[in-house]
Order: sequence, then C-alpha cells, then structure tokens
Amino acid sequence: MKTAIVCDFLTKFGGAQKVLLALHEIYPKAPIYCLLYDEKGIKGKFKDCKIIPSSLQKLPSFIRKRPKFLVGKLPKAIEEFDLSEYDLVISSNDSYAHGVITKPTTLHVSYCHTPTRYLWDWHNEYLKENKIGYGLKGIYVRYLLHKLRLWDRISADRVDYWIANSKNVKGRIKKYYQADADVIYPPVEVSDIELSKAAPSPYYVVASRLEPYKRISLAISACNDLKKELLVIGEGSELANLAQMAGPTIKFVGWKYGQELYKYLYKAKAFIFPGEDDFGITPVEAMAAGRPVIAYGKGGTLESVIPNKTGIFFTEESVKSLKEAILNLEKNYDRFSPENCRSQAEKFSKENFKRQIKDMIEKRYDDFQIRMSNV
Repeated sequence: MKTAIVCDFLTKFGGAQKVLLALHEIYPKAPIYCLLYDEKGIKGKFKDCKIIPSSLQKLPSFIRKRPKFLVGKLPKAIEEFDLSEYDLVISSNDSYAHGVITKPTTLHVSYCHTPTRYLWDWHNEYLKENKIGYGLKGIYVRYLLHKLRLWDRISADRVDYWIANSKNVKGRIKKYYQADADVIYPPVEVSDIELSKAAPSPYYVVASRLEPYKRISLAISACNDLKKELLVIGEGSELANLAQMAGPTIKFVGWKYGQELYKYLYKAKAFIFPGEDDFGITPVEAMAAGRPVIAYGKGGTLESVIPNKTGIFFTEESVKSLKEAILNLEKNYDRFSPENCRSQAEKFSKENFKRQIKDMIEKRYDDFQIRMSNV
C-alpha cells in the first residue's frame, strides 16, 4: 500500500520528532509532509527523508521562525496537500496534521500526541502565559482561537482511526473529539542505553526544550535553594531568563541527543521532570539508564513512573513541593534500584512501538478495506 506521513512542524527536535523517525523506519518509502521544515533546527535528523513542506515554506525566514504569526494560516496550509495517490496516510499530530483531506478510499490513521492544547485544556494558561488581555489584541486573538477550535473539532472527523500516545491523551481525544483511540506509547531507544554501573554523582539532570510551559524554572529554583548541583540540557526561548536566575550550582550544557545525553544520565543522582507532559520520553530514558525520576504528578509520567519504586512525584507545581520531593528521594534513595528502573523502561522500547504500530495499522487497514467493499 502506498503510504504518506504527515506531521505538524519539522523545525525543532523533540519527542514528537522521535516518534516521526520511528514511523518512517516502519514506512521508509513514505514521504513526509509538514507545515514548515528547518533542517538546521531539526538537527539534520531527516536529511535522508523526502520532505514536502506546505506553501508556508515560501514565506520569508523571519516569519517562518515565528509560527505564532501564522496560526490563522495553518488550517488552510494543511488542507492544501494533495494526498489522493495514497492508500494509507499516517498523521503524527499535536495540532493541525490530523486535518489533512484524504479520499474516501484512503485510510487515515492519526497518532495523536495531544489535541491542540492551546485550543482546549490549556486555553486559559496560554492566554495568561502570552499576556493576552481584553484589549483589541485580546479580542482578536480570542476570536481567532475560537475559529480554530471550530476547525479543529470539525477536522477531527476526517480521521478514520486514532492512536493516543498515552491513556492521558486518550481521555482528551474522547473529551474534545468524541472519538475512541488505541493507546501505543511513544518509542524510547532503550537498547541504545546502558544500565549504569557507576555510583551516582551528586548532580541532578533536567533535559528539555527550554520553553515556559516546561517549567524548568521550578527545577532551577529548587536546586538553588537546596544548593544541589543541576545540569540543564536543552535549548529554547527561555535560556536567557533561566541562566539569569541560576545560581552557582546550576550548569547549562546545551542541546544533547543520544549518547551525548545518556552519558549525563549514567552518573546522575536522578532526573527531574518539572512540568506536565502528554507522555514524556526523557524520564523513560533516565529509567533505562537505571536512574530514578522526580516528576510532577500529572500527565503522562503517571503512566511511566512507578511511585517509590522507579521515582517519586511532587503534587503541586511549586518550588516548595519539588524541594520536598528531592529531599524525600535522597532520604529513601536505596529503594530505587537501577534494575527496577531499567525493567520499567523496557516496556516502552522502540521495538515494542514499531511492532504495535505495524500490527495495529495492518489490522485497521484490512478492516477498512472490508468496510469500503461493502459500501
């Protein structure tokens, strides 16, 4: 069957792009359609793939690098793709990719990282974070988001089958799209990560895009107060602000991936995951290395981290709550065995992901063909 893969943006490298790489390994001949493409921003990870960006790629670079200015144009851009030659379309979606238009005889399976959060459950937080009040700008932005919300709900009906990246996201798909979804957890390169034999060093690690919603400031403030060493791995718009607030025990080491990242995990005391995420691949990578996780007790980590066995949760998104969790972990460190952490991580291996995706899509495709033959 002739297959195409569609995603939202290929401009930065994170968890969604790791999923996309794994999908392309399953379907290596499939071209990848995206709204915008930036080979440098994506670290060259897709240089051997056939990338087909939308018409927005023709805009000047200073606009392409500010996608907030393009929000009103994104639905139209995703609908422009001509996918009529394909038997199977797989969208890797966290905002607009599910809105592609396919033929009645084309099976559209959407792997959903989340329904668009700034349109739904994070709508009010998005407005506050971007300081959008009730002036003329606020009235316009709210109207625009309202129109996008209507499009998002209508376009969700174009998907034939949904796959959620967690039970957490499955619940949101049901809530906002009134659709059922299978759950297949994102792929983690567990086989590339060694179970660390080294005694833990005194430092903690946080690895993430440095954006406000990732709440890296909580980890920095907590480690500042406790005088704990913290390595901050990543890059993003918050780097300057985070560096300004960091004390002498905080070190920024830039963006790292693969073995460059794992070498920091091997010697860490623990991994800190301070924000709410739909799933969260890096906490599983830390567990694969045998290191426990300190995570905010909401979102996808509730499905990957076993409390008091492979990690510990803090219950409030506050510096005080995180500090208490750090001290609690240190007090009870012996209960978090590297072997237990590794065993839990292996449930989320890339091999499991690829097998489950392939089996599920083949079954859905067969069912779809039977259904279409009876129309």
